Amino acid sequence: MDVSFARPKTAHEIERKFLVRELPPNLKDCESRPIEQGYFAVKGDGTQVRLRKAGTQHWLTFKRGRGVKRHEWEIALIPEQFNELWPTTEGRRLRKTRYDVPYGEHVIEVDIYAGRNKGLIVAEVEFDDERQCEKFVPPDWFGKEVTGKSRYSNVRLARE
Repeated sequence: MDVSFARPKTAHEIERKFLVRELPPNLKDCESRPIEQGYFAVKGDGTQVRLRKAGTQHWLTFKRGRGVKRHEWEIALIPEQFNELWPTTEGRRLRKTRYDVPYGEHVIEVDIYAGRNKGLIVAEVEFDDERQCEKFVPPDWFGKEVTGKSRYSNVRLARE
Protein backbone atom coordinates (compact mmCIF):
# COMPACT_ATOMS: atom_id res chain seq x y z
CA MET A 1 0.00 0.00 0.00
CA ASP A 2 1.32 3.48 -0.88
CA VAL A 3 1.43 5.62 2.26
CA SER A 4 3.05 8.70 0.75
CA PHE A 5 -0.14 10.67 1.57
CA ALA A 6 0.50 10.17 5.28
CA ARG A 7 3.10 12.89 5.78
CA PRO A 8 2.19 14.63 9.02
CA LYS A 9 1.15 18.27 9.14
CA THR A 10 2.69 19.89 12.21
CA ALA A 11 1.70 23.17 13.77
CA HIS A 12 1.35 25.10 16.96
CA GLU A 13 -2.32 25.56 17.63
CA ILE A 14 -3.29 28.82 19.29
CA GLU A 15 -7.00 28.96 20.02
CA ARG A 16 -9.63 30.15 22.44
CA LYS A 17 -12.91 28.38 23.25
CA PHE A 18 -16.20 29.93 24.33
CA LEU A 19 -19.69 28.77 25.18
CA VAL A 20 -22.30 30.08 22.75
CA ARG A 21 -25.04 32.21 24.31
CA GLU A 22 -27.12 32.33 21.12
CA LEU A 23 -26.55 31.05 17.60
CA PRO A 24 -25.12 33.59 15.15
CA PRO A 25 -27.75 35.02 12.79
CA ASN A 26 -25.90 33.83 9.66
CA LEU A 27 -25.38 30.20 10.80
CA LYS A 28 -27.70 28.68 8.19
CA ASP A 29 -25.62 30.32 5.42
CA CYS A 30 -22.30 28.92 6.68
CA GLU A 31 -20.45 25.82 5.53
CA SER A 32 -20.87 22.84 7.84
CA ARG A 33 -19.81 19.23 8.18
CA PRO A 34 -20.57 16.36 10.53
CA ILE A 35 -17.68 15.28 12.76
CA GLU A 36 -17.17 11.99 14.53
CA GLN A 37 -14.11 11.60 16.68
CA GLY A 38 -12.76 9.06 19.09
CA TYR A 39 -9.74 8.88 21.34
CA PHE A 40 -7.06 6.18 21.58
CA ALA A 41 -5.00 7.63 24.39
CA VAL A 42 -5.00 10.53 26.79
CA LYS A 43 -2.16 11.35 29.19
CA GLY A 44 -2.16 13.59 32.24
CA ASP A 45 0.18 16.11 30.58
CA GLY A 46 -2.46 16.96 27.96
CA THR A 47 -1.18 14.58 25.26
CA GLN A 48 -4.02 13.14 23.17
CA VAL A 49 -4.21 10.73 20.25
CA ARG A 50 -7.43 11.22 18.30
CA LEU A 51 -9.16 9.71 15.29
CA ARG A 52 -11.50 12.07 13.39
CA LYS A 53 -13.85 11.87 10.43
CA ALA A 54 -14.90 15.34 9.27
CA GLY A 55 -17.16 15.22 6.24
CA THR A 56 -15.18 13.11 3.75
CA GLN A 57 -11.78 13.65 5.39
CA HIS A 58 -10.16 11.29 7.88
CA TRP A 59 -7.35 12.19 10.30
CA LEU A 60 -5.13 10.75 12.99
CA THR A 61 -4.17 13.62 15.29
CA PHE A 62 -1.65 13.96 18.11
CA LYS A 63 -1.98 16.95 20.45
CA ARG A 64 0.27 17.95 23.31
CA GLY A 65 -0.17 20.70 25.89
CA ARG A 66 -3.00 22.57 27.55
CA GLY A 67 -4.58 26.00 27.38
CA VAL A 68 -4.34 28.54 24.56
CA LYS A 69 -1.19 27.20 22.83
CA ARG A 70 -0.69 23.51 22.04
CA HIS A 71 1.38 21.47 19.62
CA GLU A 72 -0.55 19.43 17.03
CA TRP A 73 0.38 16.85 14.38
CA GLU A 74 -2.16 15.59 11.84
CA ILE A 75 -1.83 12.62 9.51
CA ALA A 76 -4.35 12.14 6.70
CA LEU A 77 -5.90 8.67 6.49
CA ILE A 78 -7.82 6.90 3.77
CA PRO A 79 -11.32 5.69 4.73
CA GLU A 80 -10.17 2.07 5.01
CA GLN A 81 -7.53 3.02 7.59
CA PHE A 82 -10.05 5.05 9.56
CA ASN A 83 -12.57 2.18 9.50
CA GLU A 84 -9.95 -0.29 10.70
CA LEU A 85 -8.95 1.92 13.65
CA TRP A 86 -12.39 3.25 14.62
CA PRO A 87 -13.51 0.23 16.74
CA THR A 88 -10.58 0.84 19.13
CA THR A 89 -12.14 4.14 20.23
CA GLU A 90 -15.34 2.51 21.55
CA GLY A 91 -16.54 4.31 24.69
CA ARG A 92 -14.43 7.41 23.93
CA ARG A 93 -16.33 9.09 21.08
CA LEU A 94 -18.34 12.18 20.32
CA ARG A 95 -20.46 13.56 17.48
CA LYS A 96 -21.00 17.16 16.49
CA THR A 97 -21.73 19.39 13.53
CA ARG A 98 -19.16 22.11 12.85
CA TYR A 99 -20.09 25.40 11.20
CA ASP A 100 -17.47 27.80 9.79
CA VAL A 101 -18.70 31.30 10.68
CA PRO A 102 -16.80 34.23 9.11
CA TYR A 103 -15.99 37.00 11.61
CA GLY A 104 -13.65 39.79 10.49
CA GLU A 105 -10.26 38.25 9.74
CA HIS A 106 -11.19 35.04 11.55
CA VAL A 107 -13.32 31.98 10.97
CA ILE A 108 -15.17 30.91 14.10
CA GLU A 109 -15.80 27.17 14.36
CA VAL A 110 -19.19 26.64 16.00
CA ASP A 111 -19.68 23.09 17.24
CA ILE A 112 -23.20 21.84 17.97
CA TYR A 113 -22.90 18.56 19.83
CA ALA A 114 -25.13 15.50 19.42
CA GLY A 115 -25.63 12.31 21.41
CA ARG A 116 -24.92 12.47 25.13
CA ASN A 117 -23.55 16.03 24.74
CA LYS A 118 -26.69 17.29 22.97
CA GLY A 119 -27.47 20.88 23.91
CA LEU A 120 -23.82 21.92 24.23
CA ILE A 121 -22.70 24.56 21.73
CA VAL A 122 -19.16 25.96 21.74
CA ALA A 123 -17.18 28.29 19.51
CA GLU A 124 -13.44 28.02 18.86
CA VAL A 125 -11.26 30.64 17.23
CA GLU A 126 -7.74 29.86 15.99
CA PHE A 127 -5.07 32.53 15.77
CA ASP A 128 -1.83 33.00 13.83
CA ASP A 129 0.06 34.25 16.89
CA GLU A 130 -0.34 35.07 20.57
CA ARG A 131 -0.69 38.82 19.97
CA GLN A 132 -3.67 38.26 17.64
CA CYS A 133 -5.14 35.92 20.27
CA GLU A 134 -4.87 38.53 23.04
CA LYS A 135 -6.43 41.27 20.88
CA PHE A 136 -9.47 39.23 19.87
CA VAL A 137 -12.83 40.78 20.77
CA PRO A 138 -15.58 38.12 20.81
CA PRO A 139 -18.91 38.78 19.08
CA ASP A 140 -22.02 39.48 21.17
CA TRP A 141 -23.40 35.97 20.70
CA PHE A 142 -20.47 34.41 22.59
CA GLY A 143 -20.94 33.41 26.21
CA LYS A 144 -18.36 32.59 28.87
CA GLU A 145 -14.79 31.76 27.84
CA VAL A 146 -13.86 28.14 28.64
CA THR A 147 -10.35 27.95 27.13
CA GLY A 148 -8.35 25.37 29.08
CA LYS A 149 -11.34 24.25 31.18
CA SER A 150 -11.22 20.46 31.22
CA ARG A 151 -15.02 20.22 31.55
CA TYR A 152 -15.32 21.44 27.94
CA SER A 153 -12.42 19.54 26.39
CA ASN A 154 -13.45 17.21 23.59
CA VAL A 155 -11.60 14.32 25.17
CA ARG A 156 -13.63 14.66 28.38
CA LEU A 157 -16.87 15.07 26.42
CA ALA A 158 -16.02 11.85 24.55
CA ARG A 159 -15.42 9.89 27.75
CA GLU A 160 -18.22 11.11 30.04
